[in-house]
Amino acid sequence: MIIAGPLSPLEDLLRHILSFFHNSAGLPWAWSIVALTILVRILLVPLVVRQIHSMQSLQAHAPQMKEIQRKYKGDRQRQNEELMKFYRENNINPMASCLPLLAQFPIFIALFYVLRDFAKNPPTGDLSWLGVVPSIAVKATDHWSGYLLIAVYAISQVSSTYFMSTTMDKTQRTLMMLLPIFFLPIVSRFPTGLVLYWMTTNLWTVGQGLVTRSLAPKPLLPEKRSSRTPPKRGDGGGDGAKRKEPEPKPAPSAQPRVVRRKKKKARR
Repeated sequence: MIIAGPLSPLEDLLRHILSFFHNSAGLPWAWSIVALTILVRILLVPLVVRQIHSMQSLQAHAPQMKEIQRKYKGDRQRQNEELMKFYRENNINPMASCLPLLAQFPIFIALFYVLRDFAKNPPTGDLSWLGVVPSIAVKATDHWSGYLLIAVYAISQVSSTYFMSTTMDKTQRTLMMLLPIFFLPIVSRFPTGLVLYWMTTNLWTVGQGLVTRSLAPKPLLPEKRSSRTPPKRGDGGGDGAKRKEPEPKPAPSAQPRVVRRKKKKARR
């Protein structure tokens, strides 16, 4: 007797969706995985919107958060308490940026079991992709094309991480961008179709990041002012300090020029 796992309903759902794209829409199995990825990303749009708003809010409040971290640098517990208080006061949910990734994790695992079943019991139809990947059900490193797919995955993963880590400091951002490289030995053991799914997800994230950056309001740059620019009324010099009056120029040391008037000739 085979005991169904907790993800069995999700596996059946993914299998039915892939079968629909293959049998009804006429897509090959590999492109059915790409279509499945796009469908999942569309369903995750509400979570992605919350993720974008959370990232923008964190970026806007980054100076205040860094000040709290600096103030309570020696007391980690107090620092966390003050940060949580700051999050509540400003309606910030730092976990919102992880929601799309957490929602995709069960789908990723369920698709792994679906593709493993495809390897044991191949369905009818072509399992190749673009004429170079022999089968989406075999391990990625079983064919040279799998290494090419892994390379594209790595580039797309680093690119998507670049757009998703804008609120981190430089050290954390560098670590997050290098982290996908260390997962390559694990990814190489996945079925080729699973690498194709995650690569498509990364490319979608990159496009999403480009669109988000183009639609985001540009930060206002400080007005460039010269010594001849008159101060604004009530501005006080622009930084709240009193504007320093220019020192009077010293009087010229030279004697003033004497203008001699011509004497009028007396009339005879």
